Amino acid sequence: MKLIALALVLGAAVGYARGGRLSRLSELRVRFAPLALLGLLLQLVNPPGRWPLVMLIGSFVLLVVFIVANLRIAGFALLLLGVSMNFAVIAANGGMPVSRAAVVASGQIDTLEGLTHHRGVKHHLARPDDRLLFLGDVIAIPQPVGQVISLGDVFTYAGVGVVIAAAMRRRERSPTLAPLQEAPGVRL
Repeated sequence: MKLIALALVLGAAVGYARGGRLSRLSELRVRFAPLALLGLLLQLVNPPGRWPLVMLIGSFVLLVVFIVANLRIAGFALLLLGVSMNFAVIAANGGMPVSRAAVVASGQIDTLEGLTHHRGVKHHLARPDDRLLFLGDVIAIPQPVGQVISLGDVFTYAGVGVVIAAAMRRRERSPTLAPLQEAPGVRL
């Protein structure tokens, strides 16, 4: 949560620095916004059995559909790249592998037991047989943030920042076109 808040704040700061206004965000027209909300909600639900993995994969499908429908908006290409990277590693491993070294370096040693003994669908301690491990949660962000993120998260957060900054920009007005006039010797 800390990093998404940071992405929002940095996006707004860049937007202001480029002459934008926060009120411009209300003019941003995204398509299929309920799909994004449903996709995010599905990641929070944790029923018993195999359903959590099904719901997690379903959430990524909904997020990808939402993002693809909005690729015309600045920043959504970065979102697509980030979400696709996370989706790939989660689908390949039945959950997101988390690096033990990154957990220690981020100051979250207390989470190691949960990752080791209670293999969750969304996250598990990285194992030797995990695939695409470089796309897993392997980037340590030390305290005070104290979080482990993936390369996909980096692109996703950057995409969020770009969406905010670009949406805040002042829109330039089209110059008023003067009526066409005939040039000497040329007939319109």
